[in-house]
Amino acid sequence: MGKRKPEFEALNRNCPIRDVLDRLGDRWTVLVLMTLGEQTLRFSALRREIEDISPRMLAQTLRHLEKDGLVSRQVYPTVPPRVEYRMTPLGHSFFDPLQHLIQWADEHHEQVRQAREAYVAPESHEAL
Repeated sequence: MGKRKPEFEALNRNCPIRDVLDRLGDRWTVLVLMTLGEQTLRFSALRREIEDISPRMLAQTLRHLEKDGLVSRQVYPTVPPRVEYRMTPLGHSFFDPLQHLIQWADEHHEQVRQAREAYVAPESHEAL
């Protein structure tokens, strides 16, 4: 058996590609990165911009992004403490190709929505 092709490495649960894509593909990561973009925002401003995210989920997503080096967190010693978030250079390097996915989603959303509406589950799916 020969060496596996890189595109199949993601099927392996210990694959570094899968590890990174699992985090970046979660429900909120892309929205947080899109919202941050080139700006620096406080937690409350991020929460206002992403209306349907809970404070707990936003905090968790920001912690994950900070842990992965995509977002930096700056705490200012004021009363009350002021905390700001911004994308790191690594975050920007991910955001650049992400723009293509965002554009694709925007351009094809209507087609995807129509396909969902037209989809009728074949009876053979019930056996799965």
